[in-house]
Amino acid sequence: MKSPRWIDRTALLLLHGEALAEHGGLAGLRDEGALDAALARPQHLHAYEAKAGLDRLAAAYCFGLVRSHPFSDGNKRAGFLALGLFLSLNGFELSVDQAEAAETILRLAAGRLSENNLAAWIRKNMVRH
Repeated sequence: MKSPRWIDRTALLLLHGEALAEHGGLAGLRDEGALDAALARPQHLHAYEAKAGLDRLAAAYCFGLVRSHPFSDGNKRAGFLALGLFLSLNGFELSVDQAEAAETILRLAAGRLSENNLAAWIRKNMVRH
């Protein structure tokens, strides 16, 4: 696989801000290191696991953001936005209804869905756009 297009930190911060403005929540970054680590996870995975596909890399973004809580609020939204942005940057989109997406992210946040199972869910629901 050629090198994917990665998420820009500023773009994610802007998306997170827009989501907070639209849906409410406490603004601010709780832990810059956690944000940087979450953004680096997929790139490390790509470097060390040559066969990691876009589904695994998208899952790494989402898992890292949802589970590490870098933002004061809206971490689940940020994780889902990152998943969608990454897929879009690389020619795909997630084709799933809102209720299923919300349930999946809530299960991930609660520790009831592993990163590998999230990747399988993404693989099943991603389509080229």
